[in-house]
Amino acid sequence: MTINQSPLQPTPVGAFRFNTDSSKMEYYDGNQWVNVTSDSPEAQTGGTRGIFLGGSNEPDPSATYNIIDYINIASTGNAIDFGDFSSTTQEGGALGSSTRGIYFGGDPANNTIQYITIASTGNPTDFGDTTGVSKHGIGGADTTRGIMYLGMGSPARVNTINYITTASTGNALDFGDATDDNYDGAGMCSPTRMVAQLGSNDGGQWCNNIDYITISTTGNAADFGDQSGLYNARCGYSNAVRGVLHGAYQYPTSPNHTNSIDYLTIATLGNTLDFGDSSGRDQGGGCSSSTRGVAGGGYNNGGTTIAATIDYVQIMTTGNAIDFGDLTQKRRHVQAVSNGHGGLG
Repeated sequence: MTINQSPLQPTPVGAFRFNTDSSKMEYYDGNQWVNVTSDSPEAQTGGTRGIFLGGSNEPDPSATYNIIDYINIASTGNAIDFGDFSSTTQEGGALGSSTRGIYFGGDPANNTIQYITIASTGNPTDFGDTTGVSKHGIGGADTTRGIMYLGMGSPARVNTINYITTASTGNALDFGDATDDNYDGAGMCSPTRMVAQLGSNDGGQWCNNIDYITISTTGNAADFGDQSGLYNARCGYSNAVRGVLHGAYQYPTSPNHTNSIDYLTIATLGNTLDFGDSSGRDQGGGCSSSTRGVAGGGYNNGGTTIAATIDYVQIMTTGNAIDFGDLTQKRRHVQAVSNGHGGLG
């Protein structure tokens, strides 16, 4: 007698299970089961903290700022003063570990790396140098390593990727090359992978390119897929499963400033999907906890004015963003980091 058996179905990416041997929740990243963690940021700060660094405003007043301010991502409300850079800065790149926020480059393009201790308040400290100058770079991190996609070099955009060990200080090392030049893109991380939306290339073309790397290795990036339009200046953030691109600037298509929010599943490959709408936020800064994504600063919807507005979404849902509060100063080209994003588990 023949017994028909159903074939085993593959485990879907993003599936959750309770491991009875370890007594821990786990999710499947496409290759392996990974522990779901939620510890150190909550214990240190009473919640995952988001930090907004630098930025500029025009025309009321026309100024670049040395401002650093912070929020508790789990709550709502206005940002609070954290400290100051030693000089005004905008258009840098940034990444966060469970303890430190790292800021690199800026305008004019430079090779400086600075850090803050997220759970405290205070001014940045010198960390080291990148391998080349950078303006509008992209940052990402896991629990050990920080990744820096350098942006505008001198005088051209570059495809250079650097890395650092976030708990130490010292100069960055070469990681490999991005799939194209980068300028004003956005990064999203799981504990194993960084996904980067590259912004615009050295031909000055806005592009839909998204690539990825495995954070713990070195080597060149590989193609991930495409975003829904030819966008740059997006706010990128993630939890361990999903990356979100919040707001967008498109050129020469009109209107230039859009309120589009897209998402992707970090462990897979493919194109972005529609998430909902924001109140604006292109040229702002994005950061996240394990559940919530926050975007602050940049242009309002339609792009007529620069805003101090912060809005948020629940990352594993879809829908329109909700008002969170305001930054201490309206500004664009602001960078943001957190101590509880998806790269940290």
